[in-house]
Amino acid sequence: MTDAIALIDRLAQQHSLTLAEYQTLIEAECEETRTYAAQQAVAVRQAVYGTDIFLRGLIEVTSYCRNDCYYCGIRKSNQACQRYLLSDEDILTCCAEGYQLGFRTFVLQGGEGILPVPRVCALVSAIKARYPDCAVTLSLGEYSREEYQQMFDAGADRYLLRHETADKAHYEKLHPASMSFAHRMQCLQDLKDIGFQVGCGFMVGSPYQTSACLAKDLKFIETFQPHMCGIGPFIPHHDTQFREEPAGRVDQTCYLLSLLRLMRPNLLLPATTALGTLDPIGREKGILAGGNVVMPNLSPVAVRKKYALYDNKICTGEESAQCRGCLARRMDTIHYHLVTDRGDMRTA
Repeated sequence: MTDAIALIDRLAQQHSLTLAEYQTLIEAECEETRTYAAQQAVAVRQAVYGTDIFLRGLIEVTSYCRNDCYYCGIRKSNQACQRYLLSDEDILTCCAEGYQLGFRTFVLQGGEGILPVPRVCALVSAIKARYPDCAVTLSLGEYSREEYQQMFDAGADRYLLRHETADKAHYEKLHPASMSFAHRMQCLQDLKDIGFQVGCGFMVGSPYQTSACLAKDLKFIETFQPHMCGIGPFIPHHDTQFREEPAGRVDQTCYLLSLLRLMRPNLLLPATTALGTLDPIGREKGILAGGNVVMPNLSPVAVRKKYALYDNKICTGEESAQCRGCLARRMDTIHYHLVTDRGDMRTA
Protein backbone atom coordinates (compact mmCIF):
# COMPACT_ATOMS: atom_id res chain seq x y z
CA MET A 1 0.00 0.00 0.00
CA THR A 2 2.85 2.38 0.80
CA ASP A 3 4.21 1.76 -2.70
CA ALA A 4 0.86 2.68 -4.26
CA ILE A 5 0.62 5.90 -2.24
CA ALA A 6 4.16 6.78 -3.33
CA LEU A 7 3.17 6.19 -6.97
CA ILE A 8 0.13 8.45 -6.59
CA ASP A 9 2.38 11.16 -5.15
CA ARG A 10 4.84 10.77 -8.02
CA LEU A 11 2.04 10.93 -10.58
CA ALA A 12 0.84 14.18 -9.00
CA GLN A 13 4.35 15.65 -9.13
CA GLN A 14 5.66 14.35 -12.46
CA HIS A 15 2.42 13.58 -14.38
CA SER A 16 3.95 10.40 -15.75
CA LEU A 17 4.46 6.77 -14.80
CA THR A 18 5.67 3.67 -16.63
CA LEU A 19 3.15 1.23 -18.05
CA ALA A 20 4.05 -1.25 -15.30
CA GLU A 21 3.57 1.42 -12.62
CA TYR A 22 0.12 2.30 -13.95
CA GLN A 23 -0.78 -1.37 -13.80
CA THR A 24 0.49 -1.56 -10.22
CA LEU A 25 -1.72 1.41 -9.28
CA ILE A 26 -4.77 -0.14 -10.93
CA GLU A 27 -4.23 -3.43 -9.11
CA ALA A 28 -3.67 -1.59 -5.81
CA GLU A 29 -7.13 -0.02 -5.92
CA CYS A 30 -8.85 -0.17 -2.53
CA GLU A 31 -10.68 2.20 -0.22
CA GLU A 32 -7.42 3.74 0.98
CA THR A 33 -5.93 4.37 -2.46
CA ARG A 34 -9.25 5.62 -3.86
CA THR A 35 -9.65 8.10 -1.00
CA TYR A 36 -6.06 9.30 -1.16
CA ALA A 37 -6.09 9.71 -4.96
CA ALA A 38 -9.40 11.60 -4.82
CA GLN A 39 -8.09 14.00 -2.16
CA GLN A 40 -5.03 14.78 -4.26
CA ALA A 41 -7.08 15.06 -7.46
CA VAL A 42 -9.58 17.50 -5.96
CA ALA A 43 -6.75 19.72 -4.74
CA VAL A 44 -5.19 19.71 -8.22
CA ARG A 45 -8.52 20.38 -9.96
CA GLN A 46 -9.39 23.23 -7.59
CA ALA A 47 -6.02 24.88 -8.24
CA VAL A 48 -6.87 25.05 -11.96
CA TYR A 49 -10.68 25.28 -12.09
CA GLY A 50 -11.78 26.18 -8.56
CA THR A 51 -15.32 24.93 -7.94
CA ASP A 52 -16.53 25.69 -11.48
CA ILE A 53 -18.31 22.86 -13.28
CA PHE A 54 -18.64 23.23 -17.04
CA LEU A 55 -21.87 22.38 -18.87
CA ARG A 56 -22.04 20.61 -22.21
CA GLY A 57 -25.44 20.48 -23.90
CA LEU A 58 -25.77 17.04 -25.48
CA ILE A 59 -27.88 16.78 -28.64
CA GLU A 60 -28.24 13.17 -29.82
CA VAL A 61 -28.81 13.75 -33.52
CA THR A 62 -29.40 10.18 -34.73
CA SER A 63 -29.70 6.59 -33.53
CA TYR A 64 -28.76 5.20 -36.95
CA CYS A 65 -25.20 3.84 -37.06
CA ARG A 66 -23.02 2.10 -39.65
CA ASN A 67 -20.96 0.34 -36.96
CA ASP A 68 -21.69 -2.94 -35.22
CA CYS A 69 -19.87 -2.59 -31.90
CA TYR A 70 -20.69 -5.67 -29.85
CA TYR A 71 -21.56 -3.72 -26.67
CA CYS A 72 -23.78 -0.98 -28.11
CA GLY A 73 -27.56 -0.79 -28.20
CA ILE A 74 -27.65 1.25 -31.43
CA ARG A 75 -25.33 -1.12 -33.35
CA LYS A 76 -26.52 -1.47 -36.93
CA SER A 77 -27.56 -5.13 -36.59
CA ASN A 78 -29.90 -4.46 -33.65
CA GLN A 79 -33.26 -4.71 -35.36
CA ALA A 80 -35.08 -3.84 -32.14
CA CYS A 81 -33.49 -0.38 -31.99
CA GLN A 82 -35.88 2.49 -32.71
CA ARG A 83 -34.15 4.65 -35.30
CA TYR A 84 -34.51 8.42 -35.78
CA LEU A 85 -32.69 11.31 -37.42
CA LEU A 86 -33.24 14.86 -36.18
CA SER A 87 -33.84 17.60 -38.74
CA ASP A 88 -31.67 20.71 -38.86
CA GLU A 89 -34.63 22.61 -37.42
CA ASP A 90 -34.85 20.15 -34.50
CA ILE A 91 -31.15 20.60 -33.74
CA LEU A 92 -31.25 24.40 -33.96
CA THR A 93 -34.32 24.44 -31.68
CA CYS A 94 -32.36 22.40 -29.11
CA CYS A 95 -29.53 24.93 -29.32
CA ALA A 96 -31.91 27.86 -28.86
CA GLU A 97 -33.41 26.27 -25.76
CA GLY A 98 -29.97 25.38 -24.43
CA TYR A 99 -28.65 28.90 -24.93
CA GLN A 100 -31.51 30.32 -22.88
CA LEU A 101 -30.64 27.84 -20.11
CA GLY A 102 -27.02 28.99 -20.00
CA PHE A 103 -25.31 26.39 -22.18
CA ARG A 104 -22.32 27.70 -24.11
CA THR A 105 -21.15 24.40 -25.60
CA PHE A 106 -23.33 22.21 -27.80
CA VAL A 107 -22.31 18.61 -28.44
CA LEU A 108 -23.73 17.05 -31.60
CA GLN A 109 -23.46 13.31 -31.03
CA GLY A 110 -24.84 10.40 -32.97
CA GLY A 111 -24.31 7.06 -34.61
CA GLU A 112 -21.20 6.95 -36.77
CA GLY A 113 -21.00 7.62 -40.48
CA ILE A 114 -24.60 8.82 -40.87
CA LEU A 115 -24.50 12.60 -41.26
CA PRO A 116 -23.04 13.71 -44.62
CA VAL A 117 -20.14 16.11 -44.25
CA PRO A 118 -21.82 19.00 -46.12
CA ARG A 119 -24.77 18.79 -43.74
CA VAL A 120 -22.48 18.73 -40.71
CA CYS A 121 -20.60 21.77 -41.99
CA ALA A 122 -23.80 23.69 -42.70
CA LEU A 123 -25.12 22.90 -39.22
CA VAL A 124 -21.91 23.99 -37.55
CA SER A 125 -21.87 27.24 -39.53
CA ALA A 126 -25.50 27.95 -38.63
CA ILE A 127 -24.92 27.35 -34.91
CA LYS A 128 -21.77 29.49 -34.85
CA ALA A 129 -23.54 32.31 -36.74
CA ARG A 130 -26.39 32.35 -34.23
CA TYR A 131 -24.27 31.82 -31.12
CA PRO A 132 -20.76 33.17 -31.77
CA ASP A 133 -19.93 32.98 -28.06
CA CYS A 134 -20.51 29.22 -28.01
CA ALA A 135 -18.34 26.21 -28.77
CA VAL A 136 -19.50 23.37 -31.00
CA THR A 137 -18.31 19.84 -30.25
CA LEU A 138 -18.86 17.05 -32.76
CA SER A 139 -19.01 13.38 -31.82
CA LEU A 140 -20.02 11.68 -35.05
CA GLY A 141 -17.38 9.03 -35.48
CA GLU A 142 -14.69 8.28 -38.04
CA TYR A 143 -14.23 10.35 -41.19
CA SER A 144 -11.27 11.05 -43.46
CA ARG A 145 -8.71 13.69 -42.53
CA GLU A 146 -10.01 15.88 -45.38
CA GLU A 147 -13.55 15.64 -44.06
CA TYR A 148 -12.44 16.52 -40.53
CA GLN A 149 -10.64 19.53 -42.02
CA GLN A 150 -13.87 20.68 -43.65
CA MET A 151 -15.70 20.46 -40.32
CA PHE A 152 -12.95 22.44 -38.62
CA ASP A 153 -13.00 25.08 -41.36
CA ALA A 154 -16.79 25.37 -40.93
CA GLY A 155 -16.19 26.42 -37.31
CA ALA A 156 -16.29 23.25 -35.20
CA ASP A 157 -14.16 23.74 -32.09
CA ARG A 158 -13.91 20.27 -30.59
CA TYR A 159 -14.23 16.65 -31.59
CA LEU A 160 -14.94 13.75 -29.25
CA LEU A 161 -13.97 10.28 -30.49
CA ARG A 162 -13.80 7.67 -27.77
CA HIS A 163 -11.12 5.11 -28.51
CA GLU A 164 -12.88 2.67 -26.07
CA THR A 165 -9.65 0.77 -25.33
CA ALA A 166 -5.98 1.41 -26.13
CA ASP A 167 -5.24 -2.32 -26.34
CA LYS A 168 -5.54 -3.61 -29.94
CA ALA A 169 -6.36 -7.21 -28.99
CA HIS A 170 -9.01 -5.99 -26.56
CA TYR A 171 -10.46 -3.64 -29.19
CA GLU A 172 -10.82 -6.56 -31.59
CA LYS A 173 -12.80 -8.55 -29.00
CA LEU A 174 -15.31 -5.70 -28.72
CA HIS A 175 -15.69 -4.84 -32.42
CA PRO A 176 -16.14 -6.70 -35.73
CA ALA A 177 -13.23 -7.13 -38.14
CA SER A 178 -14.63 -4.33 -40.31
CA MET A 179 -13.62 -1.82 -37.62
CA SER A 180 -9.93 -0.94 -37.46
CA PHE A 181 -8.15 -0.07 -34.22
CA ALA A 182 -5.32 1.55 -36.19
CA HIS A 183 -7.74 3.72 -38.16
CA ARG A 184 -9.51 4.92 -35.03
CA MET A 185 -6.23 5.93 -33.43
CA GLN A 186 -5.18 7.64 -36.68
CA CYS A 187 -8.43 9.60 -36.65
CA LEU A 188 -7.58 10.94 -33.20
CA GLN A 189 -4.14 12.02 -34.39
CA ASP A 190 -5.62 13.65 -37.50
CA LEU A 191 -8.08 15.61 -35.38
CA LYS A 192 -5.31 16.86 -33.12
CA ASP A 193 -3.05 17.77 -36.04
CA ILE A 194 -5.85 19.77 -37.68
CA GLY A 195 -6.26 21.87 -34.54
CA PHE A 196 -9.40 20.56 -32.88
CA GLN A 197 -9.66 20.45 -29.12
CA VAL A 198 -9.77 16.66 -28.98
CA GLY A 199 -11.55 14.31 -26.62
CA CYS A 200 -11.02 10.57 -26.38
CA GLY A 201 -12.19 8.07 -23.78
CA PHE A 202 -12.65 4.48 -22.71
CA MET A 203 -15.06 2.14 -20.98
CA VAL A 204 -14.27 0.84 -17.50
CA GLY A 205 -15.09 -2.79 -16.76
CA SER A 206 -15.87 -3.82 -20.32
CA PRO A 207 -15.78 -7.53 -21.22
CA TYR A 208 -12.26 -9.00 -21.48
CA GLN A 209 -10.71 -5.89 -19.91
CA THR A 210 -7.70 -6.48 -17.65
CA SER A 211 -5.53 -4.25 -15.49
CA ALA A 212 -2.98 -4.35 -18.32
CA CYS A 213 -5.62 -2.97 -20.73
CA LEU A 214 -6.45 -0.12 -18.35
CA ALA A 215 -2.75 0.64 -17.87
CA LYS A 216 -2.45 1.05 -21.64
CA ASP A 217 -5.42 3.44 -21.57
CA LEU A 218 -3.74 5.59 -18.94
CA LYS A 219 -0.41 5.57 -20.77
CA PHE A 220 -2.15 6.50 -24.01
CA ILE A 221 -3.85 9.49 -22.36
CA GLU A 222 -0.52 10.55 -20.89
CA THR A 223 1.27 10.45 -24.24
CA PHE A 224 -1.56 11.64 -26.53
CA GLN A 225 -2.41 14.60 -24.26
CA PRO A 226 -6.08 15.13 -25.21
CA HIS A 227 -8.03 18.18 -24.10
CA MET A 228 -10.84 15.99 -22.76
CA CYS A 229 -11.20 12.38 -21.69
CA GLY A 230 -14.62 10.81 -21.20
CA ILE A 231 -14.65 7.60 -19.22
CA GLY A 232 -17.62 5.71 -17.87
CA PRO A 233 -18.47 2.27 -16.55
CA PHE A 234 -19.51 -0.36 -19.06
CA ILE A 235 -23.26 -0.99 -18.82
CA PRO A 236 -24.71 -3.99 -20.70
CA HIS A 237 -27.55 -3.59 -23.20
CA HIS A 238 -30.16 -6.36 -23.43
CA ASP A 239 -30.01 -6.55 -27.25
CA THR A 240 -26.26 -7.25 -27.44
CA GLN A 241 -24.11 -10.36 -27.00
CA PHE A 242 -22.78 -8.89 -23.74
CA ARG A 243 -26.24 -8.68 -22.15
CA GLU A 244 -25.27 -11.04 -19.30
CA GLU A 245 -21.93 -9.40 -18.56
CA PRO A 246 -21.55 -7.50 -15.28
CA ALA A 247 -21.46 -3.71 -15.37
CA GLY A 248 -18.28 -1.80 -14.62
CA ARG A 249 -17.79 -0.40 -11.12
CA VAL A 250 -18.50 3.20 -10.14
CA ASP A 251 -15.71 3.20 -7.54
CA GLN A 252 -13.12 1.96 -10.04
CA THR A 253 -14.24 4.57 -12.58
CA CYS A 254 -13.89 7.31 -9.97
CA TYR A 255 -10.43 6.05 -9.01
CA LEU A 256 -9.36 6.27 -12.65
CA LEU A 257 -10.84 9.77 -12.89
CA SER A 258 -8.59 10.76 -9.99
CA LEU A 259 -5.52 9.27 -11.65
CA LEU A 260 -6.33 11.08 -14.90
CA ARG A 261 -6.63 14.38 -13.04
CA LEU A 262 -3.25 13.89 -11.38
CA MET A 263 -1.70 12.93 -14.72
CA ARG A 264 -3.11 15.96 -16.55
CA PRO A 265 -4.17 18.73 -14.14
CA ASN A 266 -6.06 20.85 -16.68
CA LEU A 267 -7.87 17.96 -18.42
CA LEU A 268 -11.58 18.45 -19.12
CA LEU A 269 -12.99 15.44 -17.32
CA PRO A 270 -16.72 14.64 -17.41
CA ALA A 271 -18.69 12.96 -14.68
CA THR A 272 -20.67 10.87 -17.14
CA THR A 273 -24.33 9.93 -17.38
CA ALA A 274 -23.28 6.28 -17.09
CA LEU A 275 -22.01 6.99 -13.55
CA GLY A 276 -25.42 8.44 -12.67
CA THR A 277 -27.14 5.44 -14.22
CA LEU A 278 -25.36 2.94 -11.96
CA ASP A 279 -25.41 5.09 -8.81
CA PRO A 280 -28.01 7.72 -7.84
CA ILE A 281 -25.15 10.04 -6.83
CA GLY A 282 -22.65 8.73 -9.36
CA ARG A 283 -22.11 12.07 -11.07
CA GLU A 284 -21.47 13.75 -7.75
CA LYS A 285 -18.94 11.03 -6.95
CA GLY A 286 -17.27 11.71 -10.30
CA ILE A 287 -16.89 15.39 -9.47
CA LEU A 288 -15.57 14.56 -6.00
CA ALA A 289 -12.99 12.29 -7.66
CA GLY A 290 -11.64 15.14 -9.80
CA GLY A 291 -14.15 15.65 -12.62
CA ASN A 292 -15.15 19.14 -13.81
CA VAL A 293 -17.68 18.66 -16.65
CA VAL A 294 -21.29 17.46 -16.81
CA MET A 295 -23.25 16.79 -20.00
CA PRO A 296 -27.02 17.14 -19.54
CA ASN A 297 -29.29 16.18 -22.41
CA LEU A 298 -30.79 18.82 -24.71
CA SER A 299 -32.26 16.27 -27.15
CA PRO A 300 -36.04 16.35 -27.74
CA VAL A 301 -37.71 14.24 -25.06
CA ALA A 302 -39.57 12.28 -27.75
CA VAL A 303 -36.34 10.67 -29.02
CA ARG A 304 -34.25 10.28 -25.87
CA LYS A 305 -35.31 6.72 -25.06
CA LYS A 306 -34.40 5.71 -28.64
CA TYR A 307 -30.74 6.69 -28.15
CA ALA A 308 -30.12 3.74 -25.85
CA LEU A 309 -26.44 2.86 -25.96
CA TYR A 310 -26.96 0.86 -22.73
CA ASP A 311 -29.84 -0.15 -20.48
CA ASN A 312 -31.62 2.04 -17.89
CA LYS A 313 -30.09 5.33 -19.03
CA ILE A 314 -31.19 8.21 -16.79
CA CYS A 315 -32.76 11.56 -17.70
CA THR A 316 -34.72 10.29 -20.72
CA GLY A 317 -38.08 11.73 -19.64
CA GLU A 318 -37.17 15.18 -18.33
CA GLU A 319 -37.31 18.47 -20.19
CA SER A 320 -33.95 20.17 -20.67
CA ALA A 321 -34.71 22.84 -18.07
CA GLN A 322 -35.49 20.12 -15.53
CA CYS A 323 -32.20 18.34 -16.30
CA ARG A 324 -30.20 21.52 -15.85
CA GLY A 325 -32.02 22.49 -12.67
CA CYS A 326 -31.57 19.03 -11.21
CA LEU A 327 -27.84 19.02 -11.97
CA ALA A 328 -27.41 22.53 -10.55
CA ARG A 329 -28.99 21.42 -7.27
CA ARG A 330 -26.87 18.25 -7.22
CA MET A 331 -23.69 20.28 -7.67
CA ASP A 332 -24.77 22.76 -4.99
CA THR A 333 -25.10 19.94 -2.46
CA ILE A 334 -21.40 19.12 -2.87
CA HIS A 335 -20.40 22.83 -2.96
CA TYR A 336 -19.70 23.14 -6.68
CA HIS A 337 -21.55 25.30 -9.17
CA LEU A 338 -22.47 25.17 -12.85
CA VAL A 339 -21.10 28.09 -14.84
CA THR A 340 -22.29 29.81 -18.02
CA ASP A 341 -19.06 29.44 -19.95
CA ARG A 342 -17.68 27.76 -23.10
CA GLY A 343 -15.62 25.70 -20.69
CA ASP A 344 -12.32 25.66 -22.53
CA MET A 345 -9.26 23.99 -21.07
CA ARG A 346 -7.40 26.36 -18.75
CA THR A 347 -3.67 26.68 -18.29
CA ALA A 348 -2.47 24.54 -15.40
